[in-house]
Amino acid sequence: MTNLLPSEQLSVPTLLVGVDFGRPHFDGELEELGLLARTAGLNPVVRVSCKRRAPDAALFIGTGKADEIKMLVAQHGIQEVLFDQSLSPAQQRNLERHLELPVNDRTMLILEIFGQRARSHEGKLQVELARLQYLSTRLVRRWSHLERQSGGIGMRGGPGETQIELDRRMIGENIKRIKDRLGKVKRQRQTQRRQRDRRDTLNISLVGYTNAGKSTLFNALVKAHTYAADQLFATLDTTTRQLYLGEFGRSASLSDTVGFIRDLPHGLIDAFQATLQEAVDADLLLHVVDFSSPDHVEQIAQVQNVLAEIGASHIAQVMVFNKLDAVPLAAQPVGEQDTYELDGRLTPRVFVSASTGQGLPVLRRMLVEQFAALQVSRNDVSDFPRSHEAGQ
Repeated sequence: MTNLLPSEQLSVPTLLVGVDFGRPHFDGELEELGLLARTAGLNPVVRVSCKRRAPDAALFIGTGKADEIKMLVAQHGIQEVLFDQSLSPAQQRNLERHLELPVNDRTMLILEIFGQRARSHEGKLQVELARLQYLSTRLVRRWSHLERQSGGIGMRGGPGETQIELDRRMIGENIKRIKDRLGKVKRQRQTQRRQRDRRDTLNISLVGYTNAGKSTLFNALVKAHTYAADQLFATLDTTTRQLYLGEFGRSASLSDTVGFIRDLPHGLIDAFQATLQEAVDADLLLHVVDFSSPDHVEQIAQVQNVLAEIGASHIAQVMVFNKLDAVPLAAQPVGEQDTYELDGRLTPRVFVSASTGQGLPVLRRMLVEQFAALQVSRNDVSDFPRSHEAGQ
């Protein structure tokens, strides 16, 4: 299937490719890949989807479909091809030779976006680590200049060391250096968390699929001015502010974390451990959901998968179904709050619009109730998240 996309005032005309291998949740319209491409500043003008039983070992999509894409490239002046799935280094190299233009996959696209959006020193380190880990797998026979030998008098590297070996060693050294620096950042964060714990502060982390409105909700709750926009990965760096709950008579620490996405590269999950640790160490997770999205049920499942991967699936949650103002009248909920079955247990849910303020008083009242219960559990046993979970 081939479709033209509306022209955008963006650079680099791009062709999008998705392959349906019969797995659930295939994005046949490539809508999310198109959003990612636009977020990176690319101009997706054509999309191609096809079905296969298994990836072609050499070209991922097979010779026939590769020839079809090559014709589309010539017809529409395409300068880059993006795949919605991950490509092996050999497949990427073969496709670039066959199509005679750059070919990238979903993983590289997300890395590019993260690289553009990271602002803090920690965020930049995390993105650079993930990028180097990704590139380290792309060295094998990808560039012809890496086949030359170096070494000898006046040359870097040992005698007879090939350029590919030298590049691999340099990347390895850079990865080690960045990991050491991130380790220092992690220790600093742990010190900050211990200080919060000594003050007996309750910690909330906002989690959710990217573009669910976490930053907008964060700004509405704490009257902050964190960057928020209707785009994927609008913010990457963790921001923490004090949230005063007057009815509770105390403040909570509220953190806005990086958004999750389908097929989030494992390298990014590993690299962003220091940032995601805010969610792991939270007393309560506000799981923000874009209620207006037709895919919100799948997006909830994707967030739960990432939470399980980072060891935060046991933490108590409140489901915040956001963007209520964008939901059609026929789909509007009956009440302001109810429960949602999440991983086999009923979880409190509230419907809000962070942009208009609708439902926020109900959310604050729900937070007071949750923290009152958590405070009782904290006084009774040290493992208060599990105690609270058992009481639900």
